[in-house]
Amino acid sequence: MRKGELTRQAILDVAVRMARYSGLSGLTIGSLAAAADMSKSGVYAHFKSKEALQLACMERNTEQFTEEVFRPALAKPRGTTRLQALVENWMAWYSRPGGCLFLAAAAEFDDLPGPLHDRMESEQRLLLDSLARIASTAVAEGELAEDTDVFQVAQEVFGVLLSYNWMSRILSYPDAADRAWAAFNRLIDSHRP
Repeated sequence: MRKGELTRQAILDVAVRMARYSGLSGLTIGSLAAAADMSKSGVYAHFKSKEALQLACMERNTEQFTEEVFRPALAKPRGTTRLQALVENWMAWYSRPGGCLFLAAAAEFDDLPGPLHDRMESEQRLLLDSLARIASTAVAEGELAEDTDVFQVAQEVFGVLLSYNWMSRILSYPDAADRAWAAFNRLIDSHRP
């Protein structure tokens, strides 16, 4: 990577950390410049607008999620073991300081038309499609019944994860993880052949 690309990535890493706390709407070139110990013009040279910065921040968040959540899960054996690893990694992602930028973006842009909404919606669909693909490997491996609706499984797993996030982060229930795993295991068991 060239120096400019490294600088841009370092700026985006700071931006993602900030956006986890303040949301993408609270992210500005000025606040990012201060946090990254750069001039506004230096940050502006990389992004040109607040919207471009927000879109780049969403993209960097997706890259981090892929590296920390999906790639390690994909290294596991196909089927329910992979799906379980994905859920475990995803729960760890939700536990990071500041929360989940995917959820913040969904709350911020769900009713606002434009590129930020479109990017948020695309990312949410990709997450569900990825869950469905992993569930389909469990069907192919014979761990889930052949007639399993893999998109239904994906939606329910996503629901378990969202519930876990709410119960652990918002309500601070100490048994949130145990309850999430109980729900996940019940879901998987209900689809066994």
